[in-house]
Amino acid sequence: MHTGNSIIMQAPKEAIFETAANLELWPKILPHYRYITYLERSDTRNIVVMAAVRSGIPISWTSEQIIDREKLEVRFNHLKAFTKGMSVVWRFKETPAGVLVEIVHDLRFRVAALAPIAEPIIGGFFIHHIASQTLRCMKAHLEAQHTVAGDR
Repeated sequence: MHTGNSIIMQAPKEAIFETAANLELWPKILPHYRYITYLERSDTRNIVVMAAVRSGIPISWTSEQIIDREKLEVRFNHLKAFTKGMSVVWRFKETPAGVLVEIVHDLRFRVAALAPIAEPIIGGFFIHHIASQTLRCMKAHLEAQHTVAGDR
């Protein structure tokens, strides 16, 4: 399974990166995130339990988060649940229109025969929808913050 979501944001690239990397902030600015619990924590690597809701359906998963300030990437590796083994990469690219923020999810299903059934449910119904909502809400938060800061 390979799925990607992207959006253009009008805010400084570093501010967008730091917001994406700051999981503690997510439940405060992303209404579909119920909670994020840190199991291990450092400046560049965290193990977290993440919980969101999709159309009233609660979901949770455990991830390793890598914050790569050199490459300006935020990466996740899902460690448990149906998405175990999924890799997620957030990338940030300056464009003439603003900062292109892209989230790419890749998962090789452990039981290949179930992929045709699992991919539309896991990839389409859950992952694509939640990632799209995450980008829209993060954009609204950052652009409101940037506009307020820019108007001062």
